[in-house]
Amino acid sequence: MAEEPKEGQKTVLIVEDEKPLLNAIKIKLENSGFDVVTTRTVDQALSYMEDLSRVDVIWLDHYLLGKGTGLDFVVKVKGNDKWKQIPIFVVSNTASPEKVQSYIKFGVTKYYTKADFRLDQIIADMKEVIV
Repeated sequence: MAEEPKEGQKTVLIVEDEKPLLNAIKIKLENSGFDVVTTRTVDQALSYMEDLSRVDVIWLDHYLLGKGTGLDFVVKVKGNDKWKQIPIFVVSNTASPEKVQSYIKFGVTKYYTKADFRLDQIIADMKEVIV
């Protein structure tokens, strides 16, 4: 079970399968003043979404552990009235035009290719959206 968000802090749910990257993102976000909850699978992410009183923004990878992909997660989040307004930032290793269009069609806030963006830039973009 995920811990409840700290009072006054914005909560980021990170859904990322690469453990070293997950830890780096978590540290960077915590140092930027966010409360952070991490998971590596779609099922666990959805469970956390149910358990937490609020999630302010989601950092999402496309390729995840388990059966589902980031796109499967987006479809479920954006199809749920309680969650559909939560900004989702997809950060993935690959960015075929078809994949990017699929994510945009389902309402993600922004799609990044990992190699093309620094963590600081993505975090700055997240802060802009949820201030």
